[in-house]
Amino acid sequence: MAASAADVARAYEDNKLAQVLYHDWESQTYDDKWSISFDERCTAYARDRFEAIVGELPQEPYGTALELGAGTGFFSLNLRQAGVLDEVHVTDLSPGMVEAARANAEKLGFTVEGRVADAERIPYDDNTFDVVVGHAVIHHIPDVEQALREVVRVLKPGGRFVIAGEPTRVGDWYARQLGRLTWKAATTVTQLPPLREKWAKDKGQLDESSRVAALEAVVDLHTFDPAELTRTALRAGAVDVRTHTEELTAALFGWPVRTFEAAVKPGALGWHWAMFAYGSWKRLSAVDRVLSRVVPEQLFYNVGLTGVKPA
Repeated sequence: MAASAADVARAYEDNKLAQVLYHDWESQTYDDKWSISFDERCTAYARDRFEAIVGELPQEPYGTALELGAGTGFFSLNLRQAGVLDEVHVTDLSPGMVEAARANAEKLGFTVEGRVADAERIPYDDNTFDVVVGHAVIHHIPDVEQALREVVRVLKPGGRFVIAGEPTRVGDWYARQLGRLTWKAATTVTQLPPLREKWAKDKGQLDESSRVAALEAVVDLHTFDPAELTRTALRAGAVDVRTHTEELTAALFGWPVRTFEAAVKPGALGWHWAMFAYGSWKRLSAVDRVLSRVVPEQLFYNVGLTGVKPA
Protein backbone atom coordinates (compact mmCIF):
# COMPACT_ATOMS: atom_id res chain seq x y z
CA MET A 1 0.00 0.00 0.00
CA ALA A 2 1.36 3.43 -0.92
CA ALA A 3 2.39 5.93 1.73
CA SER A 4 -0.10 8.77 1.99
CA ALA A 5 0.79 12.28 3.12
CA ALA A 6 -1.45 11.78 6.19
CA ASP A 7 0.36 8.57 7.11
CA VAL A 8 3.72 10.30 6.90
CA ALA A 9 2.44 13.11 9.13
CA ARG A 10 1.26 10.57 11.75
CA ALA A 11 4.56 8.75 11.62
CA TYR A 12 6.50 11.88 12.51
CA GLU A 13 4.73 11.81 15.90
CA ASP A 14 5.37 8.12 16.71
CA ASN A 15 8.66 6.52 15.66
CA LYS A 16 7.60 2.93 16.35
CA LEU A 17 4.55 3.55 14.16
CA ALA A 18 6.84 5.02 11.53
CA GLN A 19 8.99 1.88 11.58
CA VAL A 20 5.99 -0.38 11.11
CA LEU A 21 4.32 1.73 8.41
CA TYR A 22 7.49 2.27 6.41
CA HIS A 23 8.64 -1.33 6.48
CA ASP A 24 5.15 -2.71 5.83
CA TRP A 25 4.95 -0.46 2.75
CA GLU A 26 8.39 -1.61 1.67
CA SER A 27 7.89 -5.33 2.32
CA GLN A 28 6.36 -6.16 -1.08
CA THR A 29 8.91 -4.24 -3.15
CA TYR A 30 11.96 -4.22 -0.86
CA ASP A 31 13.83 -7.03 -2.62
CA ASP A 32 13.45 -5.34 -6.00
CA LYS A 33 14.40 -1.93 -4.60
CA TRP A 34 17.69 -3.18 -3.17
CA SER A 35 18.37 -5.87 -5.82
CA ILE A 36 18.06 -8.58 -3.16
CA SER A 37 18.10 -12.17 -4.37
CA PHE A 38 18.72 -15.60 -2.91
CA ASP A 39 21.14 -16.86 -5.54
CA GLU A 40 24.92 -17.11 -5.57
CA ARG A 41 25.35 -13.34 -5.94
CA CYS A 42 23.70 -12.47 -2.63
CA THR A 43 24.68 -15.70 -0.91
CA ALA A 44 28.33 -14.84 -1.58
CA TYR A 45 27.75 -11.27 -0.41
CA ALA A 46 26.22 -12.40 2.91
CA ARG A 47 28.91 -15.05 3.47
CA ASP A 48 31.70 -12.58 2.70
CA ARG A 49 30.25 -9.90 5.02
CA PHE A 50 29.99 -12.42 7.85
CA GLU A 51 33.54 -13.62 7.32
CA ALA A 52 34.94 -10.08 7.06
CA ILE A 53 33.37 -9.07 10.38
CA VAL A 54 34.10 -12.26 12.34
CA GLY A 55 37.46 -13.00 10.74
CA GLU A 56 36.63 -16.56 9.70
CA LEU A 57 33.70 -18.78 8.83
CA PRO A 58 32.61 -21.47 11.32
CA GLN A 59 33.69 -25.02 10.59
CA GLU A 60 30.14 -26.20 11.28
CA PRO A 61 26.87 -24.27 10.87
CA TYR A 62 25.52 -22.45 13.93
CA GLY A 63 22.73 -24.68 15.20
CA THR A 64 20.14 -22.07 16.19
CA ALA A 65 20.19 -18.57 14.74
CA LEU A 66 18.08 -15.44 15.15
CA GLU A 67 17.99 -12.58 12.67
CA LEU A 68 17.09 -9.32 14.35
CA GLY A 69 15.08 -6.88 12.22
CA ALA A 70 15.18 -9.46 9.46
CA GLY A 71 13.26 -7.60 6.80
CA THR A 72 12.66 -10.05 3.97
CA GLY A 73 15.27 -12.45 5.35
CA PHE A 74 18.15 -11.31 3.14
CA PHE A 75 20.98 -11.94 5.60
CA SER A 76 19.85 -15.06 7.47
CA LEU A 77 18.38 -16.93 4.50
CA ASN A 78 21.47 -16.35 2.38
CA LEU A 79 23.71 -17.35 5.31
CA ARG A 80 21.70 -20.55 5.64
CA GLN A 81 22.20 -21.27 1.96
CA ALA A 82 25.92 -20.60 2.44
CA GLY A 83 26.10 -23.23 5.19
CA VAL A 84 26.78 -20.72 7.98
CA LEU A 85 23.42 -21.15 9.76
CA ASP A 86 21.15 -24.13 10.31
CA GLU A 87 17.85 -23.47 12.15
CA VAL A 88 16.73 -19.90 11.46
CA HIS A 89 14.34 -17.68 13.43
CA VAL A 90 13.45 -14.16 12.27
CA THR A 91 12.00 -11.15 14.05
CA ASP A 92 10.92 -7.76 12.78
CA LEU A 93 8.74 -4.92 14.06
CA SER A 94 6.90 -5.03 10.72
CA PRO A 95 4.35 -7.84 10.22
CA GLY A 96 4.71 -7.40 6.47
CA MET A 97 8.45 -8.05 6.63
CA VAL A 98 8.01 -11.16 8.77
CA GLU A 99 5.56 -12.58 6.25
CA ALA A 100 7.90 -11.70 3.38
CA ALA A 101 10.79 -13.53 5.11
CA ARG A 102 8.63 -16.60 5.68
CA ALA A 103 7.51 -16.55 2.04
CA ASN A 104 11.10 -16.25 0.79
CA ALA A 105 12.16 -19.19 2.95
CA GLU A 106 9.29 -21.28 1.62
CA LYS A 107 10.33 -20.51 -1.96
CA LEU A 108 13.82 -21.72 -1.07
CA GLY A 109 12.44 -25.01 0.25
CA PHE A 110 12.71 -24.59 4.01
CA THR A 111 10.79 -22.98 6.85
CA VAL A 112 11.70 -20.36 9.43
CA GLU A 113 9.96 -19.34 12.62
CA GLY A 114 8.99 -15.68 12.45
CA ARG A 115 7.79 -13.37 15.19
CA VAL A 116 6.70 -9.74 15.12
CA ALA A 117 8.92 -8.24 17.79
CA ASP A 118 10.53 -5.09 19.13
CA ALA A 119 14.33 -5.47 19.18
CA GLU A 120 14.41 -3.75 22.58
CA ARG A 121 12.29 -6.60 24.02
CA ILE A 122 13.17 -9.79 22.14
CA PRO A 123 10.45 -12.42 22.82
CA TYR A 124 12.75 -15.39 23.47
CA ASP A 125 14.11 -16.92 26.66
CA ASP A 126 17.62 -16.38 27.98
CA ASN A 127 20.36 -18.56 26.48
CA THR A 128 18.36 -19.63 23.40
CA PHE A 129 20.56 -18.97 20.35
CA ASP A 130 24.04 -19.89 19.17
CA VAL A 131 24.25 -16.77 17.02
CA VAL A 132 22.24 -13.58 16.44
CA VAL A 133 22.69 -11.79 13.11
CA GLY A 134 21.41 -8.56 11.64
CA HIS A 135 21.90 -6.47 8.54
CA ALA A 136 21.19 -2.72 8.38
CA VAL A 137 19.02 -2.95 11.48
CA ILE A 138 20.41 -1.22 14.58
CA HIS A 139 20.36 2.24 12.99
CA HIS A 140 16.53 1.89 13.09
CA ILE A 141 16.38 1.05 16.82
CA PRO A 142 15.82 3.95 19.25
CA ASP A 143 17.87 2.43 22.11
CA VAL A 144 20.78 0.57 20.53
CA GLU A 145 22.42 -0.35 23.84
CA GLN A 146 19.19 -1.87 25.17
CA ALA A 147 18.78 -3.89 21.96
CA LEU A 148 22.35 -5.21 22.29
CA ARG A 149 21.64 -6.12 25.94
CA GLU A 150 18.69 -8.15 24.69
CA VAL A 151 20.87 -9.78 22.03
CA VAL A 152 23.40 -10.80 24.68
CA ARG A 153 20.60 -12.09 26.92
CA VAL A 154 19.12 -14.47 24.31
CA LEU A 155 22.52 -15.79 23.26
CA LYS A 156 23.86 -18.97 24.83
CA PRO A 157 27.07 -18.50 26.83
CA GLY A 158 29.87 -18.21 24.28
CA GLY A 159 27.37 -17.33 21.54
CA ARG A 160 28.18 -14.61 19.03
CA PHE A 161 26.31 -11.73 17.42
CA VAL A 162 27.20 -10.38 13.97
CA ILE A 163 25.66 -7.10 12.78
CA ALA A 164 26.52 -5.93 9.24
CA GLY A 165 25.71 -3.01 6.97
CA GLU A 166 25.34 -0.12 9.43
CA PRO A 167 26.03 3.46 8.27
CA THR A 168 29.02 5.33 9.64
CA ARG A 169 28.62 9.00 10.54
CA VAL A 170 30.86 10.27 7.74
CA GLY A 171 29.67 7.70 5.21
CA ASP A 172 26.01 8.53 5.77
CA TRP A 173 26.74 12.22 5.22
CA TYR A 174 28.37 11.81 1.82
CA ALA A 175 25.90 9.11 0.72
CA ARG A 176 22.93 11.39 1.40
CA GLN A 177 24.59 14.33 -0.35
CA LEU A 178 25.25 12.21 -3.43
CA GLY A 179 21.72 10.80 -3.30
CA ARG A 180 20.07 14.22 -3.22
CA LEU A 181 22.17 15.52 -6.11
CA THR A 182 21.53 12.40 -8.19
CA TRP A 183 17.77 12.49 -7.52
CA LYS A 184 17.49 16.13 -8.58
CA ALA A 185 19.55 15.59 -11.74
CA ALA A 186 17.81 12.36 -12.76
CA THR A 187 14.25 13.59 -12.21
CA THR A 188 15.02 16.84 -14.07
CA VAL A 189 16.75 15.28 -17.08
CA THR A 190 14.23 12.44 -17.54
CA GLN A 191 11.40 14.99 -17.82
CA LEU A 192 12.93 16.41 -21.01
CA PRO A 193 10.68 15.63 -24.00
CA PRO A 194 13.07 13.25 -25.83
CA LEU A 195 13.53 11.11 -22.68
CA ARG A 196 10.20 11.40 -20.91
CA GLU A 197 8.32 8.46 -22.42
CA LYS A 198 11.01 5.83 -21.81
CA TRP A 199 12.68 7.09 -18.65
CA ALA A 200 10.43 9.34 -16.57
CA LYS A 201 8.24 8.21 -13.71
CA ASP A 202 4.77 9.73 -13.79
CA LYS A 203 3.80 12.35 -11.22
CA GLY A 204 2.02 9.86 -8.96
CA GLN A 205 5.07 7.62 -8.79
CA LEU A 206 7.35 10.58 -8.07
CA ASP A 207 5.04 11.84 -5.33
CA GLU A 208 4.97 8.40 -3.73
CA SER A 209 8.77 8.12 -3.95
CA SER A 210 9.13 11.52 -2.29
CA ARG A 211 6.80 10.53 0.56
CA VAL A 212 8.64 7.25 1.09
CA ALA A 213 11.96 9.12 1.09
CA ALA A 214 10.58 11.50 3.71
CA LEU A 215 9.52 8.59 5.89
CA GLU A 216 12.88 6.88 5.37
CA ALA A 217 14.50 9.91 6.99
CA VAL A 218 12.22 9.38 10.01
CA VAL A 219 13.08 5.69 10.47
CA ASP A 220 16.84 6.10 10.00
CA LEU A 221 17.70 7.12 13.57
CA HIS A 222 21.46 6.64 13.96
CA THR A 223 24.82 6.77 12.31
CA PHE A 224 27.85 5.29 14.01
CA ASP A 225 31.43 5.98 14.90
CA PRO A 226 33.15 2.55 15.04
CA ALA A 227 34.92 3.24 18.35
CA GLU A 228 31.71 4.47 20.00
CA LEU A 229 29.81 1.44 18.69
CA THR A 230 32.42 -0.84 20.27
CA ARG A 231 31.97 0.89 23.62
CA THR A 232 28.18 0.53 23.37
CA ALA A 233 28.48 -3.24 22.82
CA LEU A 234 30.88 -3.57 25.77
CA ARG A 235 28.45 -1.69 28.03
CA ALA A 236 25.72 -4.09 26.87
CA GLY A 237 27.70 -6.99 28.33
CA ALA A 238 29.52 -8.40 25.31
CA VAL A 239 33.18 -9.40 25.21
CA ASP A 240 35.61 -9.88 22.32
CA VAL A 241 33.94 -6.92 20.60
CA ARG A 242 35.30 -5.57 17.33
CA THR A 243 34.18 -3.61 14.30
CA HIS A 244 34.97 -3.86 10.59
CA THR A 245 34.38 -1.10 8.03
CA GLU A 246 33.77 -1.49 4.29
CA GLU A 247 32.80 0.49 1.17
CA LEU A 248 34.43 3.80 0.29
CA THR A 249 34.78 4.03 -3.48
CA ALA A 250 32.04 1.37 -3.72
CA ALA A 251 29.69 3.65 -1.76
CA LEU A 252 30.66 6.75 -3.74
CA PHE A 253 29.65 4.79 -6.85
CA GLY A 254 26.79 2.78 -5.36
CA TRP A 255 24.64 5.51 -3.83
CA PRO A 256 24.25 7.53 -7.04
CA VAL A 257 23.52 4.28 -8.90
CA ARG A 258 20.81 3.23 -6.41
CA THR A 259 19.29 6.70 -6.44
CA PHE A 260 19.25 6.80 -10.24
CA GLU A 261 17.53 3.41 -10.32
CA ALA A 262 14.84 4.72 -7.96
CA ALA A 263 14.37 7.92 -9.97
CA VAL A 264 13.62 6.40 -13.38
CA LYS A 265 10.62 4.45 -14.66
CA PRO A 266 10.53 0.85 -13.38
CA GLY A 267 11.95 -1.57 -15.94
CA ALA A 268 13.73 1.10 -17.98
CA LEU A 269 17.26 0.00 -17.13
CA GLY A 270 17.17 -3.76 -17.67
CA TRP A 271 19.43 -6.71 -16.87
CA HIS A 272 22.61 -5.39 -18.49
CA TRP A 273 22.49 -2.31 -16.29
CA ALA A 274 22.07 -4.51 -13.19
CA MET A 275 25.12 -6.58 -14.14
CA PHE A 276 27.15 -3.42 -14.84
CA ALA A 277 26.21 -1.98 -11.44
CA TYR A 278 26.97 -5.20 -9.57
CA GLY A 279 30.25 -5.84 -11.39
CA SER A 280 31.41 -2.28 -10.79
CA TRP A 281 30.53 -2.54 -7.10
CA LYS A 282 32.56 -5.77 -6.78
CA ARG A 283 35.61 -4.25 -8.45
CA LEU A 284 35.47 -1.13 -6.31
CA SER A 285 35.00 -3.22 -3.18
CA ALA A 286 38.29 -4.92 -4.01
CA VAL A 287 39.91 -1.48 -4.27
CA ASP A 288 38.41 -0.58 -0.88
CA ARG A 289 39.98 -3.63 0.76
CA VAL A 290 43.37 -2.27 -0.28
CA LEU A 291 42.50 1.26 0.83
CA SER A 292 41.43 -0.02 4.25
CA ARG A 293 45.11 -0.53 5.08
CA VAL A 294 45.79 3.20 4.91
CA VAL A 295 42.46 5.08 5.09
CA PRO A 296 40.88 5.78 8.53
CA GLU A 297 37.96 3.44 9.22
CA GLN A 298 35.63 6.37 9.99
CA LEU A 299 35.63 7.34 6.27
CA PHE A 300 34.12 4.08 5.03
CA TYR A 301 30.35 3.83 4.57
CA ASN A 302 29.50 0.52 6.27
CA VAL A 303 30.46 -0.67 9.74
CA GLY A 304 29.93 -4.20 11.01
CA LEU A 305 29.98 -5.26 14.67
CA THR A 306 30.57 -8.57 16.41
CA GLY A 307 30.83 -9.69 20.01
CA VAL A 308 30.45 -12.71 22.26
CA LYS A 309 28.38 -13.49 25.35
CA PRO A 310 30.68 -14.32 28.24
CA ALA A 311 30.88 -18.07 28.84
